[in-house]
Amino acid sequence: MSVLDFILGRRLANREFNERKIGAFEGLPAMGLDGLGSSAYGPEAALSILIPLGAGATSYIGWVMLPIVALLAILFASYWQTIRAYPCNGGAYIVARDNLGTNASLLAAAALMVDYVLNVSVGIAAGVGALVSAAPALHPYILPLCLAILAIVTLVNLRGTLDAGRVFALPTYLFVVSFGFVIGLGIYRALSSGGHPQAVVPPPAMGEATEAATLWLLLRAFASGCTAMTGVEAVSNGMTAFREPTVKYGHRTLTAIVVILGVLLLGIAFLARSYGIGAMSQEHDGYRSVLSQISAAVVGEGVLYYTTIGSLLCVLAFSANTSFVDFPRLCRVVAEDGFLPKSFAIAGRRLVFDVGILYLTVTSGILLIAFGGITDRLIPLFAIGAFLTFTISQAGMVWHWRRTLADGHSSSKNKTHLAVNTAGALTTGLALIVIVAAKLLEGAWITILVLPIVIILLKGIRSYYDQLFDELRAAAPFELSRLSAPIAMVAFESWTKLSENALMFAMSISPNVTAIHLLKLSGPDQEEERRRLEERWRTQLEEPLSRAGRSPPRLVILQSQYRNLQTPMIKSINDMKSQHPGKRIAVLIPDVVKDRWYQHILHTHRAARLRSRLLRMGDEDITVINVPLRIRHEAKHHHAE
Repeated sequence: MSVLDFILGRRLANREFNERKIGAFEGLPAMGLDGLGSSAYGPEAALSILIPLGAGATSYIGWVMLPIVALLAILFASYWQTIRAYPCNGGAYIVARDNLGTNASLLAAAALMVDYVLNVSVGIAAGVGALVSAAPALHPYILPLCLAILAIVTLVNLRGTLDAGRVFALPTYLFVVSFGFVIGLGIYRALSSGGHPQAVVPPPAMGEATEAATLWLLLRAFASGCTAMTGVEAVSNGMTAFREPTVKYGHRTLTAIVVILGVLLLGIAFLARSYGIGAMSQEHDGYRSVLSQISAAVVGEGVLYYTTIGSLLCVLAFSANTSFVDFPRLCRVVAEDGFLPKSFAIAGRRLVFDVGILYLTVTSGILLIAFGGITDRLIPLFAIGAFLTFTISQAGMVWHWRRTLADGHSSSKNKTHLAVNTAGALTTGLALIVIVAAKLLEGAWITILVLPIVIILLKGIRSYYDQLFDELRAAAPFELSRLSAPIAMVAFESWTKLSENALMFAMSISPNVTAIHLLKLSGPDQEEERRRLEERWRTQLEEPLSRAGRSPPRLVILQSQYRNLQTPMIKSINDMKSQHPGKRIAVLIPDVVKDRWYQHILHTHRAARLRSRLLRMGDEDITVINVPLRIRHEAKHHHAE
C-alpha cells in the first residue's frame, strides 16, 4: 500500500459512485455541521453587539433571537419546496440560472463561493475559540490550531463525502445529545426557580452600561445573529450527494438541521437571560464563549462540561465540512457551464472534486492567517453572502412557480408554493438590507467589493472558453491540402544517441529534414566543436545513407553568441517559413526522460524552454514534437542535453 492510498484511501472506479452516496444519518454531519455550529457564534455575535448595554444585554437577546427563529422557519418551508422542485441540485446558482438568467446566477455563484470560504474560516476560528475557552493556556496558539484543523478537515474530505459524514457523525450526535441535555436541564432549573436559577459556576460579571437600547443597536444585533442561519441552504446545494430517493433524504436532513438549530437558538437565548450570561471579547485573555459559560453555569466544570465543550469544539471546527461538501459541487456545476476552469469539474481519486477542495483549503487558510484566527473579525463579512443567496434562490423559486402557473398548472398547491417562496424572498431580502446597513462599516464592504470582482473573473473565464471553442470548431470539409509531409527540423546540441534518435524519427515522417546544431552554447571555448561534428556527420550519417541510396539530412551549424538556444532556432524556423510559404514545419526537440526528482536538477532544461517558446508563438503551421529518450541508469557516461 502506498502512502497516498493509506492517507486518502484506494482509487475508486466510476461504477462505485452510487455506493458513495449518503443518507440522512451521514447527511446531518456532512451538511448540518455549519448550521449546528452557527448556534454557537450566532447568538454570541448578537450578544457581542449588545455589550454596551451591560447587564441589560440579556433582557434584549430574546427580542433579537425570536425574529431570527421565525425567519429560520420561513427558510425551512422555502427550501423544502426548492428540494422538491430541484431534486438533483437546488442551489441558488441552478435556481437563478433556470429562472432569473445568467447575471443573477453568477451573482449567486459569487456569493456562495465567498460565503463558503468564510464559513470555513469562521467555523474553524469559532471551534478554536471554544477550545481556548476551556483551556486558556492555548490562547497564544490560536492560529496554528486553526491551520491544523483545516488540514484535518481537508484530508478527511479528500477521502470522500461518505467518509466525512461517518467520521464526523460521533461528534455531531454527541453535540446534539450533550447540549440537548444541558439546555433541557438549564431550562428546567430556570423554570423551577421562578426564572432565577443558581449557577453552578457563576458567569463573569458584565460591565456597566455605556449606551441605551436603541432600534439601531437591536438591528445590528439581529444582523450579527443572522449568521446562525448560514447553513440552511447546504442541503439544497448538495442534493447530488444523497442516494435515491434524494428528496426523502434531503427533506429528512433539512428537517433535522432546522429543528435542532431552532431549539438551540431559543434555548441559548433563554438561558443567557436566565443566568445573566453575556459575550466577552475573544482577543482578551480569560475569554470564555457564551456556550462555555452556559455549560459551566448549568452543570459545573466536571466531566460533563468538558464532554459538552469537547463536542462543541468538534462541531464548530468541523462545521467547515459543510463547505467542503457543497463548494466543490457548486464549482463543478459552474465549471460545466464554462465559468470556472474545467479542472473543477473532474472527479478525483475518491470521486470527489479535489480541485475545489484544495482551492477552498488554500483560500480559507489565507483568510485565517490574515485575520489571525479571530472569529469576531470575520463575522461582519459572513452573513451578506448567505442572505444574498437566500434572496436570489427564493426570488428564483417565485419565478419558477409563476411560470408553472402560467403554463396552466394553476392548482391551489402551486399557489401555496408561490406564496411561501414569495414570503421567503421578501423576508430574506429585508434581512439582507438590514445586514448590509448594519455591517457596512464593520468590514462588510469588503464582501460587496469582492462580489463584482468574482463575477468579472467568472465571465472572463467563460469568454476564454467561448473563444477557444470558436477557434477549435472543426472546419468542413476536411483540408486535404494539408496532408503532405512537413519539413522536419531537428535541434540538437551535440552528436549523441539522443540526437540520433530524433533524426531517425524525423527521417521517418519527412523526406526534407534539416538538422540544426548550435555552437558555443556553453561559452566561447568550443572552436574545435564544429570540425569534429562535421567529420562525424560525414562518416556516420552521410556516407552510410548515400551507400543505401537515401538522401541525408541537411546539416546547418549556427553560432549561439549569447549561449541561447531559442533565438537562433526561431530565426531558422522563420527563414524556413519564408522559403516555403504555406508549408507545415515540424520542429523535433530531443529530450531526456527524467525518472527521478534529482535528475531535474542535473539538466539544463534548454529543450523545455525551447518547446515552451515555440508553443507560445501560436503558429498553426509549426508543430512541436518532443522526442523522448529514457536513459538506463547503468548508462552513466552518456552526455545528455
